[in-house]
Amino acid sequence: MNKLLAEEIYYLMVLGRKFEFSAKEHYMKGDISGFLHLDIGQEALSVSAMKAFDRGDVFSGYRVHVMAIARGLSPKSVMAELFGKATGVSRGKGGSMHLYDPSHFFYGGDAIVGGHLPNAVGCAYARKYQGSEEGVMAIFGDGATNCGAFFESLNIASAQNLPLLFLCENNGYAIGTKITSVTPFLKQSKKAEPYMRTMEVDGMDAVAVYDALKEAQKSLHDGHGPIFVEAFTCRYEGHSMSDPGSYRTQLEMQICKSQDPIDRMKKVLIEQYQVDTASLETLEDRAERAVEEAVDFALASPEPDEAELYQNIFCQGCANVIS
Repeated sequence: MNKLLAEEIYYLMVLGRKFEFSAKEHYMKGDISGFLHLDIGQEALSVSAMKAFDRGDVFSGYRVHVMAIARGLSPKSVMAELFGKATGVSRGKGGSMHLYDPSHFFYGGDAIVGGHLPNAVGCAYARKYQGSEEGVMAIFGDGATNCGAFFESLNIASAQNLPLLFLCENNGYAIGTKITSVTPFLKQSKKAEPYMRTMEVDGMDAVAVYDALKEAQKSLHDGHGPIFVEAFTCRYEGHSMSDPGSYRTQLEMQICKSQDPIDRMKKVLIEQYQVDTASLETLEDRAERAVEEAVDFALASPEPDEAELYQNIFCQGCANVIS
């Protein structure tokens, strides 16, 4: 990782956190409705995963705002989508949980836990069939590893030697259920060990995540088949805005926040790349302006036209399967 990339990752992490705080504020004001899953505390994984896996297709669950922006989606279009506006990335029809942009090979926001994993398997099979080297990355939480689709996906990916990177975002909780109360071990990579090579990484360390995923990506490109990477993270907020997170102790949260990924990345910039305070403040101010502009854009954007309710419901050209 060079200095320019390190600064970009720091900027995107700060942007992501400010974006999430703003989304939380506007949810409380009533500008955003429906579900809202915030990524505060997990920015190292969300940003570095996108920057490392710079080619190929990305499938994810629904805690996806920061990933989408790091992948290249405009903060304005993402915020507008949260506001349910016509200028949103999904034209206001998806909201927070469905940020989908094939122009960036980003198929994010599957609302069914683990539901996107078979889709990623199918896409990886297509990549292999077409002779493409880019591969596929599927990102999911620790709770998804108890789903039947997870094991089926591991099995098919391994049996077919597919170029698929399974990235487990292990924050220790499936909504409010502690993972160790429903699984006999904390490390979910144990479930994947019979099928493929596994790796573990500190998900609160942006540099470590980037390096691990670059190594995993190279393994895919070299034809070694699927690989499972488990990143241990900590989300600061509840599962969603409807979850107060009261099942976690104050001590647990203190330990969690002592590993803050943005603080750790700032330390890397200062100590390893000799970035001065003025330059850091410039990046932070730029992130603040980007979020302000995104909110202004969302507020000024029009509501979707009523005709949108009937757009893209059925496959165009698939009349033979519609009665």
